[in-house]
Amino acid sequence: MRPSDRTADLLRPVTLEVGVNRYAEGSCLASFGHTKVLITASVEDRVPGFMRGRGQGWVTAEYGMLPRATHTRGRREASEGKQSGRTQEIQRLIGRSMRAIVDPVALGERQISIDCDVIQADGGTRTAAITGAWVALRVATKYLMEEGLITKDPILDQVAAISCGIFKGVPVLDLEYEEDSNAEADANFVLTGTGDIVEVQATGEKRGFSQGEFEALFSLARKGIGELCELQRIATGG
Repeated sequence: MRPSDRTADLLRPVTLEVGVNRYAEGSCLASFGHTKVLITASVEDRVPGFMRGRGQGWVTAEYGMLPRATHTRGRREASEGKQSGRTQEIQRLIGRSMRAIVDPVALGERQISIDCDVIQADGGTRTAAITGAWVALRVATKYLMEEGLITKDPILDQVAAISCGIFKGVPVLDLEYEEDSNAEADANFVLTGTGDIVEVQATGEKRGFSQGEFEALFSLARKGIGELCELQRIATGG
C-alpha cells in the first residue's frame, strides 16, 4: 500500500497554473501533490559569448529551493557563497531538457532564462520543474510570436518528466518524499511528447534491479508523461 493510497500507476493531483508572474514573458506554478515549483521564463536580448554571431538562440535554467521548502529551514545557497552539486546538476538537466525541443535558429539571437524556485518539496522537484518549465517556455515563445519578434515557432515538441521507483517491491509512478526516501530503486524519466527519450536517471538505492523492473518503470513513465503532456496542452491552450 502506498502512503497516499494511490494505485501504482496514478499520478498525484497535478496542476499547471499559468500567468502567476505579471512581469515574466512566461510563468507557471507547477504543483505535484504537495510539491510546488514556481517557474518563470524571461526573454533576454543577449546570448552567451560562445553563441554570439551565430544567429541562434539559447535556453538556460536556474534552480533553487527556498529556505523553508522542506521540514526544516535550509540556508540560502547565496549565503554559502556557492551552489551545491545537486543544484547545479538539476538546473543543467532542466536546461538540457528545454534545449532538446527548441529550434535555436527560429528563436533568433536571444536567450530565454528559466528560473525554477521550489517553494514546497515533497519529492519530484526536478520533474515538476521540467514539466512546468515547458509550460512557461511555451507561453514565452507565444509572446514572441504575437509581438512579431519571431516568425517561426521555435518549439518542436513537448517535454515533460516524472519519477518512478520500486517501493516495497512494487514499481510505482510519481514518488512522493516518503516513497522516494525508502525506495529500493528510483528513476527520473524525461521524454518528449512524441515519446523520444531526452534523459533517464536510474539508480538502485537499496539493491540492484532487473531489466524487467526497469521496463515496468519505463512503462509507468510513458503513461504518466502522456497525462502530463495533456495537462500542458490544456494549460497553454493547445
